[in-house]
Amino acid sequence: MTSSPAKAPDVSVVVATYNRCEVVRGAVESLMNQDSRGTSYEVIVVDNNSTDATRRTLEELCGKYDNLSYHFEPQQGVSYARNRGIAAARAPILAFTDDDIKPAPDWVASISDAFRKFPDADCIGGKVLPQTASEFPDWLTSKHWTPLALLDMGDEPIVLDVLNGPGLVAANLAVRAAVFKDVGLFQPELQRVKSFIGSLEDHEFELRLGAAKKRLMYVPELVVYAQVLDERLNKAYHRRWYRGHGYFYALMRNEKFESSKARLFDVPSHLYRRTCSNVFDWVRYRLSSNEELQLQQELELQFFWGFFRKRFADLFK
Repeated sequence: MTSSPAKAPDVSVVVATYNRCEVVRGAVESLMNQDSRGTSYEVIVVDNNSTDATRRTLEELCGKYDNLSYHFEPQQGVSYARNRGIAAARAPILAFTDDDIKPAPDWVASISDAFRKFPDADCIGGKVLPQTASEFPDWLTSKHWTPLALLDMGDEPIVLDVLNGPGLVAANLAVRAAVFKDVGLFQPELQRVKSFIGSLEDHEFELRLGAAKKRLMYVPELVVYAQVLDERLNKAYHRRWYRGHGYFYALMRNEKFESSKARLFDVPSHLYRRTCSNVFDWVRYRLSSNEELQLQQELELQFFWGFFRKRFADLFK
């Protein structure tokens, strides 16, 4: 079911969703009630093979809003869903967010303004902040935000070097449509599927942008708010996320990350050196009762375990 104006909009917003009918309603309604300041936009919601009431919920919403469209993607995985949305988009700028996100009321307008302010930018992103009702345990400081897909780099614009530093989060990401013709779409091999966590489809896409000399920017005026589920506020979730992240890094085989010539079980030697350092620091911080730094070393060890298990298993395929 699709319903959209004939004229191409300024911005196409793509939202992928899977079995979250009640949550996605809030995200869509936030998007449909934007103060767009004259920026025309469409919202494309891609149902990634949901089995709950997602289709019924979205078709009901489509009946209320002319610039909202529903699309179904049967291949499971967020990259397939996003790529389906890219194929349906009509605007020169494509924005991505998630089904558990509520953007600031001027989010769409801020995206359009940012590309006008920074005409050389190919990809921009901004803050992903927890909703104000979120209550974190003491150990979960901003240093541990990565598994929650939260991001705050401050209040000044930054040109990013994603090949050597941090990148953006796809919950708050906008890309010029022409870029996809140059670097390709999101990579399904590295995607999040259902409840699997630690995936790298966002990061790998940004690495391709960086390798192609595309300009990526952090723009603080772009703000969205994430619903942080209680299940993500415990150490077990973070340990599982880092193991998954290690698995996907092993799968990605990034040339720079794999730069060590020496290997054991197809694992680069620098990872063994880093892991030995992590073990030493874990003991040191445990003895000094520094819980936050002790946890960080433990999570790095979980990353190594996920990486090692994937590479070791591949040797015996």
